[in-house]
Amino acid sequence: MIVLQRGEQRTVVALFLFLLFIYPNNAYGLVPWLDNDPFVEMEPFTTSNDKGQTFQDITELPPILPPWEINDDNRSLKEDEPIPQYIIDNCPLIHLYSEERYWPSDIKDYVTHFHLEDDSRTTFLKNLTLANLPRQWPKNESVTLQPNSSSFMTSNTDFAKDPKWVLGEQPEYGTGLIKSAPAVLIIVDKGNGWVDAYWFYFYPFNWGPYIMGYGPWGNHMGDWEHSLVRFYKGEPKFLWMSAHGGGSAYQFTAIEKVKKLKRVDGKLTNEVIKRPLLFSARGTHANYASVGQHSHDVPFFFMPLSDFTDRGPMWDPALNFYGYVYNGTHAMAKNKKSMEVGTDWLFFDGKWGDRQLPARDPRQKWCPAQWKYIDGPTGPLFKHLDRISLCPSFKWWNFWKGCPARRLIKKGEGLDAEKNDLMGDNCGVLLYWVRPKWLRGLLRFLTWRGTLCFVMDYFTG
Repeated sequence: MIVLQRGEQRTVVALFLFLLFIYPNNAYGLVPWLDNDPFVEMEPFTTSNDKGQTFQDITELPPILPPWEINDDNRSLKEDEPIPQYIIDNCPLIHLYSEERYWPSDIKDYVTHFHLEDDSRTTFLKNLTLANLPRQWPKNESVTLQPNSSSFMTSNTDFAKDPKWVLGEQPEYGTGLIKSAPAVLIIVDKGNGWVDAYWFYFYPFNWGPYIMGYGPWGNHMGDWEHSLVRFYKGEPKFLWMSAHGGGSAYQFTAIEKVKKLKRVDGKLTNEVIKRPLLFSARGTHANYASVGQHSHDVPFFFMPLSDFTDRGPMWDPALNFYGYVYNGTHAMAKNKKSMEVGTDWLFFDGKWGDRQLPARDPRQKWCPAQWKYIDGPTGPLFKHLDRISLCPSFKWWNFWKGCPARRLIKKGEGLDAEKNDLMGDNCGVLLYWVRPKWLRGLLRFLTWRGTLCFVMDYFTG
């Protein structure tokens, strides 16, 4: 352990203040409305490839457009063309948690274990399938059609007993294929050379987190997670991954890559490509860019409420997926598997899981922060696929709606965290180097376990 002398301590503190308050990149941390979300604020933004070549600022690139502004003059994709090969080549690989209990599954099988209920818990549709998921449903005997946004898929059996269909399937060792769990790819043309590829990952059950050892809380049936790879003229520029209230965005070059053989039309070639790698958290299936412990829904490294990731079984969603193109109003099936199930199910805007269990239900429990069982989620088309920013929504404390794309991987905490040349310790550990102890204690009190470090880390990437 290095003990700093008093003069050295003053030097370190002065350097820290210089980096925090003077260094230009940290201006974003001081003025939230200067947050460098390149697609909303249009702040200068650069990116570089593995060869060290630097591309132009985002301000020099044409703007991203919502689907309703796409026309023949600015569209990036032809409506009749197949799924572009560059989207398949850059599909994220996912390390599922090694001790995961609820694995991915096929939505086609999943829905057959449910019936539909309205907001009064009255059944209005039995024998559910993807083919008969309705956009609207008859509210009364007069057959007046109503939106189904208040409807819930409700389990035919007790899901809390973990029937086999709730557990899902693990990927094959070596290939990463899950035959019985297709992912869902939805491509959205954002015009002017921009294309968004949304990869959706479905899990039959969300096992919520523990809070200081008690739980789990926030469990629900059905769990839609997704990632976004944003391309400009076929080159991946950014990657966003879902995690609870907001998720996280990265420059594509920052994400860890895995070498894989390229597949064309499902067949292996001799060409080696680099695929981005994500990590799915235990139970919640939130996505992160590193291994370890990740605090969520609250800032400042609040670790009692955390997700955990590791290098468990690797899933390759590109080997089995439903593929669609969506233009804001219509969806078009783009591969054989998606043509078999059609597109109507995408427009079901009800919940993909049971309604929050009532307090009188013996399975239900409550703590000051959360119920044990909550409502199921909505489906893929209701995740703001028309967004311009990388983020579809924002955590409660992100009142300025900032979504900066990180330039470095944010390292996980805890015993499982990894450290290499590209992932160092988070700046919060600087507190451990401060001497004397009373000064360290004072700084810890003033920063509440790293508040200033959190601000620096968030706004500067």
